[in-house]
Amino acid sequence: MPSLRSTLAPLLFVATLSVPATAADAPKVSTALPGVSLLGSPVEMPGLERKRQLRLYLPPGYATSGKRYPVLYMHDGQNLFDNATAYAGEWKVDETLDALAKEGKLELIVVGIDNGQEKRMTELNAWDNARIGKGEGREYTDFIVKTVKPMIDRQYRTLPDRAHTAIMGSSMGGLASHYALVQYPDVFSKAGVFSPAYWTAGQSVFDFVTTRPAPKDARVFLLMGGKEGPQMNADVKRMAETVKQTGHPAANTVLKIVPAAEHNEAFWAGELREALLWMFAPEDAKAASSK
Repeated sequence: MPSLRSTLAPLLFVATLSVPATAADAPKVSTALPGVSLLGSPVEMPGLERKRQLRLYLPPGYATSGKRYPVLYMHDGQNLFDNATAYAGEWKVDETLDALAKEGKLELIVVGIDNGQEKRMTELNAWDNARIGKGEGREYTDFIVKTVKPMIDRQYRTLPDRAHTAIMGSSMGGLASHYALVQYPDVFSKAGVFSPAYWTAGQSVFDFVTTRPAPKDARVFLLMGGKEGPQMNADVKRMAETVKQTGHPAANTVLKIVPAAEHNEAFWAGELREALLWMFAPEDAKAASSK
């Protein structure tokens, strides 16, 4: 039987990501590039009686190209683009995508949804947890699909179909991203599931994925650090096997475990480029790379 310490360890280090900065923290210098902006005022979240700030990244050529772009929706918006707003370092999403655009490899619009700080653990979980609280993930995902996405598609030159729409996050955001892909297969065709906190959902998330197989063309990138704990590593391997048992093609699933990696933004930032290039690769290029 696992010790109490080993049982509570995931809760402790995942929960720390929901703690807001204090006034005593030293000011941080903004690292956001010109393509990043706050998207207006916080947006009302139907069914949750609260609002949430959105952050937007536009590719370097957006203003002059006239083109339409794929869209990636990401959780924990405060941590994506700017060290000044990040809790424990940023993902460097803007730096990574500016570089990919300059190389002619990938151009995306990214929409970051800020986390709810003390509400983060419940908003990003579609299932109830006795220690954490009642899950609000269904309402949160509905907010992205029914409020945020239509607004983005109206206001920006997007490619709104599922083939060009993805979702990504880490820890609780990894869990939320996998849930969104399965819950809304007509909206999302790709999910970046980084360091997923499947343990917060228990058996329910495995049953959910088993009984509602994702479309065969859906792409799932599962990432885990070897030092993120035995339970999280066991769970992501179990999920990869669960996805396989639903009949999902091996070419459309990645399970990457980085032995020396820990649960932090530096790890996720370092893996972002590879994940995005695989998720958004043209079908023929992805098929060739898997041979």
